Order: sequence, then structure tokens, then C-alpha cells
Amino acid sequence: MDAVRVALLREVLAGTRWPAATRRFAASLRSSVVPHGGGLLLVGTRAYEPWHLAAHLVDEAAWSGRPELAPLLVRHRVRPGDPAHLAVGLGRLAGAGRGETLLLVAPERPDGGLLERVHDARRAGATVLSLGSGDPEVVGLAHDALTVAPPAPEIASDGASGIDLDMVQHLVSAAAGENSLPSTRGRLRLRDRLSRLADQLTSPPPARW
Repeated sequence: MDAVRVALLREVLAGTRWPAATRRFAASLRSSVVPHGGGLLLVGTRAYEPWHLAAHLVDEAAWSGRPELAPLLVRHRVRPGDPAHLAVGLGRLAGAGRGETLLLVAPERPDGGLLERVHDARRAGATVLSLGSGDPEVVGLAHDALTVAPPAPEIASDGASGIDLDMVQHLVSAAAGENSLPSTRGRLRLRDRLSRLADQLTSPPPARW
């Protein structure tokens, strides 16, 4: 259903800045991680962990044949017993450096400790991308930034006042898997993905043993 939702969302937003803006940002993300074979670190704020974006990027990595898009989710709070892929804490940012990309998703201003870690990662050579409210300090740290909450006059003028962070993450993750070179597995185009979805919806349920 994600492919259908993204296609409909792009249709609704046609004529606004969002389809082009999210594709541009996705191209920055792709061009940063693909040449280095991955190294994507995804982190949110203490109040917001980008679970959905992580899941969407994992899906796009599989569908597009670009495993480099699959991120490592860096978390503010790691609990005992968490599986390995969910047990990566903020200490991982201390080791971020050249050849790695740090994508910060921040719907609100991050705390000073996280900003300091992002700044250190940039000084060590990591590429920093930001997706969020457009906090000046965050944008200043980023090599590329996409502001999701534009000023009120821009919202009124582009006719997309209902756009939110969740929608933009759908658009960015879908666009990240586009416009890539063919791989040995082949990239599933939107039409192919819709066809596969239709097959899944119309096929009989699996037998229960």
C-alpha cells in the first residue's frame, strides 16, 4: 500500500514544491550513501524516533536493489534485551566519520547534547543531512536540509498546508529508491510494485497446517 499512497500523495501535491523538494533531498541522500557502500546513520530527537522512516528505507533498499539505503537506527534510549538492530545508542555517533552519512530527523529543536554529537560527526568527516522543522542551528550543521514546516506565507502560497513530517518521510524514502542504475535483481518500478500488490490482494490465502 505504500506505493499507492505515495503515488496518490504526489498527485495531490502536484504543483507544489514538495515532489521536487523531496526528490532533490532523496538524491542527496542517495548520492551520499551509495558511493560509500552504505554507512547511513538515522537519528531523531529524544522525543521523536524515526521508526517509520527507518522501515521505509529498509523497504526501498530491498525494492530498488540499493542495500546502501538501509539505515542503522541510532536511539536515545536502549533497553536491556532489545534486539541488536535496535540496541544502537547515541555513543555510535562518536565513531561517525568520513564515508558515513548522518540523517537527523528533528520535528523540534534537538537538545544541546545531540547537537554537539552531530557537530563532532561533521568535523570528523561525516555528511550531515537534516529533515525537520528548520531550526537554524540544525540547518547550519547540515550539508543539506529539508524543512518540513515552512513559514505560514509559504504554506498558504503552495496550497499544501496539510503536509506533515510523516508525509514528507514517505515521499523522501520512495524517491530515494528511484533514478538508480539497474541492478542484477532489477529495480521494481511503481507500475511493477502496483502489479505485485494487486497479485497479493487477489491471490488465495496460504494453506494453514
